[in-house]
Formats: sequence, structure tokens, C-alpha cells
Amino acid sequence: MTSPLKIEREGYLARVTLNRPEVRNAFNEALIAELTAAFATLGQDPTLRAIVLAAEGKAFCAGADLNWMKSMAGYSWDENHADARLLAEMLWTIYSCPVPVIARVQGDVYAGGVGLVSVCDIVVAVDTAGFCLSEAKLGLLPATIGPYVVRALGEQASRRYFVTAERFSAAEAHRLGLVHELATAEALDERVAALTGAIVANGPAAVRACKRLVQDVAHAPITPALRDDTARRIADIRASSEGRDGVQSFLNKSKAGWLN
Repeated sequence: MTSPLKIEREGYLARVTLNRPEVRNAFNEALIAELTAAFATLGQDPTLRAIVLAAEGKAFCAGADLNWMKSMAGYSWDENHADARLLAEMLWTIYSCPVPVIARVQGDVYAGGVGLVSVCDIVVAVDTAGFCLSEAKLGLLPATIGPYVVRALGEQASRRYFVTAERFSAAEAHRLGLVHELATAEALDERVAALTGAIVANGPAAVRACKRLVQDVAHAPITPALRDDTARRIADIRASSEGRDGVQSFLNKSKAGWLN
């Protein structure tokens, strides 16, 4: 039986690929479980510096698998709740993974797939991709993905696309901030490689600390406690061996240790 997920490792990089092209890489219980396990494991690897989340086939992710949805049709409230919590845990595991995650979006993204894109740190999409938060068309709502989509897409755009379930273009997703970069199909891998190269060139501990900093301060009030916390963070990293090495390398115009 073909695994719904492929995991490849090369040096400091890992590539996690959705491998259900016959169903447009739609979610089912197996894919959700494997994604959760994969990112939990990769996040614990101190040598890993970047993860690329990719997909096989024409679509990046079409949301929920139809056969999976059929099996849920007769679920009780408790069964629906338990099932939804598994998806929520998967999204949180990717979002909170300490290693930066780059989404390589080669095709259309629907429903839960938009949530999957939203939990990534950097999103590079092919310029022909379409996006759609289609849940309302089925009498549902994008609840578990909601916190991440609203952060990534913005509140005002989310108000519109949650309730209209309209399809919107990659260019619009880029304009709204959900997608960081657009590329042609031919240039997609080149742009992803450039971004992973930029990340790997930076201090590994600093990169992880930067990712955590954004998540911690993005929606926090700027209180005396927050100001002190940020002062402590920079003091910690300045005093670390990586921080000292990086500053000395810059001053001496030499190569930092993590580049050797």
C-alpha cells in the first residue's frame, strides 16, 4: 500500500510530500496521523534547519477526502468532536514546529488545504493556483483551520471568503498576504531553493528563536512584561556560543561556524 506521505532528508533540509494525487491530496485519518507524526519527529531534530511541505499531482490539497466525509456522515457529536480534534492537533503540530516550514504550492488549495498552507512560515505558490474556503457550500464552517487562516489571510478577507466560499486567485492570495511569493511552474523549485538557502545561511538557533518570537509577540500587547521578555531573549542569544560566533565572524569578516 502506498504511503500517503513521503519524507526525504538531505543535509540540513527535509521534504514532506503529500502523496495522494489520485484524490487531490485530500485529508483522511491516515494522512492527518502521518503529518502529525512527521512534524512532531522532525521538530525534535536539532540538526534540521528547514522543512519543505510539498504535494504530488495537480492539486496541493483539496481539503477533506470524500470517502472520509461519507464515513463521518453518521458520526455522533462526540465522534465528530474527537475527529476534529485530530485535525486541530495536526495543524498545531506544524504551526508550532520549531523548524521553519516552507509550503511549495504547485496547484489548487481548497478548504482544509488553506489551513495547511496557513500554518507554514513561508508560502511559495505557482501563479496558476486557485484558493477556496469552500466549507460554507457544504453547510459547514472552517473552524479548526480558522485561527491560522485569519492570521495568515487577515480578518477582513476572512470575513468575505469564509461566508462567500468564493474561489480566489494566487495573485489575490499574494496581495492579501497568504502567499509570500508567486512563481511560474518552471521557476517554483528555484524560488523554494533560494528561500531554503537563505534560511540555512543564518544561525540555526537564531532562526528558531526568530520563528518563536513572531508567534509570541504578534498579538500580544506591548506591556512592561513583554518588553522585558524581549530584552531577555536578545541577552540570551547574545551570550550564547552561536551569538558570540556570529558577531565575531561579522566583525572579523570571517565565516560563521554554522557555515563550515
